[in-house]
Amino acid sequence: METDLHSCISGSKRLISIAGVMIGFFAISISPLVLAAYPDKPIKVIVPFAPGGGTDLVARTIALTMTEEMRQSVIIDNKPGGSTVVGTDALAKSAPDGYTLVVATLAHSVNPSLKAKLPYSQDKDFAPVILVGVSPNVVVVSANSPYKTFPEFLAAAKANPGKLSYASQGGGTSAHLAGELFNSLANTKLTHVPYKGAGPALTDVIGGQVDVMFATASAVGSLVDGGKLRALAVTTLARSPSPQLSMLPTVAESGVPGYSAGSWYGYFAPAGTPPDVINKLNTVIKKAVQSPAFKSRVESEGLVIRAGTPEEFGKFVKAEEVRWQKVIKDANISPD
Repeated sequence: METDLHSCISGSKRLISIAGVMIGFFAISISPLVLAAYPDKPIKVIVPFAPGGGTDLVARTIALTMTEEMRQSVIIDNKPGGSTVVGTDALAKSAPDGYTLVVATLAHSVNPSLKAKLPYSQDKDFAPVILVGVSPNVVVVSANSPYKTFPEFLAAAKANPGKLSYASQGGGTSAHLAGELFNSLANTKLTHVPYKGAGPALTDVIGGQVDVMFATASAVGSLVDGGKLRALAVTTLARSPSPQLSMLPTVAESGVPGYSAGSWYGYFAPAGTPPDVINKLNTVIKKAVQSPAFKSRVESEGLVIRAGTPEEFGKFVKAEEVRWQKVIKDANISPD
């Protein structure tokens, strides 16, 4: 009886052992299959601005190719507010499964210096996916503005401190910082008028309610071509290589030596997103931004495509944080 009992126990242990090995084997085998199935539902891309601006344009153009390549719908979710903090926080609190992304801009790098407190950890809550590209901002006024050249605008700003205004797509955005850097270096006092997105800001510039905007090139290209806005200068140290912008002088060469400001676009996923998913997203978005359709839509408006690795994007963002922290301190811009 004891022998039979021991045999049964030994047999049971062997079965349990074999079952454990088989479970482990199937777990290893299933994991790649699960990854291979990604994505098996729609992907949401958060744009932390209102519809109609440069970031919205970039996201929607890329989404078309992403949809084709991934065979899943890519849904644009506009979440404006808080200088991109509202949309960025929504991304930070999303599941790290590759089904939620955010299109970040310069604001992502400067918010730690401009906000007294953020609802997320800048260093711990985000996984870089890809830097799409960088572009100059363009100083634009209404087509009906009395300022035909940048020196004319500069002279008026110096002669009328506090009376001229500039629009931005929100506090802490590239347009805001470009304006404050201009005030600091040109010794002027333009009044900042923030909006929830580039679209409504540009509408008021076109209408003459606001005097000027240091807008992203991608947001104003068609408006300049359509005769609704007049471009006066670009904000980079060197002139733009874009055919549409190459004839514009730089702010630096037009009376404000050393002036340099720009914008960029990149994608983040929540921290903890599997590396293989990050790499797949990187590959798909890279293909999208290198497509003729994307290039014809945005490169002509000043965007210089980068499309590197996730690691390169992470290093770029950190360098931007350091650079603009100094600008913000030197310009005495106080945190909210």
